[in-house]
Amino acid sequence: MNVFAPNDWPWPAKRHQTVDGALHYIDVGAGPAVCFVHGTPTSSYEWRHQIRALQDTHRCIALDHLGFGQSERPAHASYTPEAHAVRFRAFMDTHAPTEPFTLVVHDFGGPIALDWALDHPSCLARLVVVNTWMWSFEHDVAMWKQARLANSWLVRQLYRHLNASLRILMPGAYGHRARLDPAVHGYYQSLFPDADSRERVLFALARALTQSSAFFDRLWQRRMALDQVPMTILWGLADRAFPPPVLAQWRQAFPHADVTTFDGVGHWPHEESAPAFTAALVSALQPPS
Repeated sequence: MNVFAPNDWPWPAKRHQTVDGALHYIDVGAGPAVCFVHGTPTSSYEWRHQIRALQDTHRCIALDHLGFGQSERPAHASYTPEAHAVRFRAFMDTHAPTEPFTLVVHDFGGPIALDWALDHPSCLARLVVVNTWMWSFEHDVAMWKQARLANSWLVRQLYRHLNASLRILMPGAYGHRARLDPAVHGYYQSLFPDADSRERVLFALARALTQSSAFFDRLWQRRMALDQVPMTILWGLADRAFPPPVLAQWRQAFPHADVTTFDGVGHWPHEESAPAFTAALVSALQPPS
C-alpha cells in the first residue's frame, strides 16, 4: 500500500518486515513504554490523541496490522485473527521493550495481542482493556446471533459493495454519531477503496467471529496467566457491538481490575471521548504513591 497519514499524525514511519509483508509502526518518546494495539476497521491512527499526550513522558509504540493503515496488503496473506496474532508475536520478538510495559488493546487488537501476552505476563507492567474480548461467543445467545449474522452472505456483500464496516457499522457503534469526525471517518474509508480489500481484510475478521471460535476459546482457557497482571478496563457503555454483558464478563474474570466507564460513549471511547479517556489512561499509568 502507498497510503499517507493525515496531518495530525506527525510521527516518522518505521517498517517491520514479516514473512507476509511489511508492518508500519511508530516508536516515539522515551520513558516507561506503552504499546497500543488497534482493531478493525481502523489503524494505529485511532491512538493519536493518547500518543500525543504521552510522548513527552513515555515511549509509545503503535503498529498497523497487515492490511490496515500504512502497512502492506499482500494478496497472498491471511487476515484471520490467528494470522495477525502470529505476526504480532514476531513483531514483539523484535520490538518488545526490555522492561515491563503497558499493553493497551482495543476490539480485535485484544485477541490478537493477548495471544502473546498470555505467554509473557511477566513482560507486562499493566494491561489496559478497551471494548474488546478474549473468548468465544458460542455460549452467549445474543452475541452468537450477531456473530453468525456477520458471517452471512448478505453481510459479505454489504462489506464488498457498500464498505459497510466503515460506512454503516462504525458510525452505528458510536454513542453519538455526530462525534465521529467526518475527516477521520473519510480517512479510514480511503484505506479500503475497493471490494477486494474490504473482503480480504475486513470481512475476514467479521467471518472470524464464528470461524475462529477455537482460537478465542484457547485464549479464555489461559486467562489465569493474567491474574497477577495489574489491569485497567476503560469502557464505553453505549457500545452496540460489545454491550454491557461483555464488560460484565471481564469484571467477573478479573475482579482485581480497575474499571472506568464512559456513559453515552460507544465502541471507540479513545476517539469519541478522547479527553476523558486520555485522562483516565494517564492516571492509570501513574506509579503507585
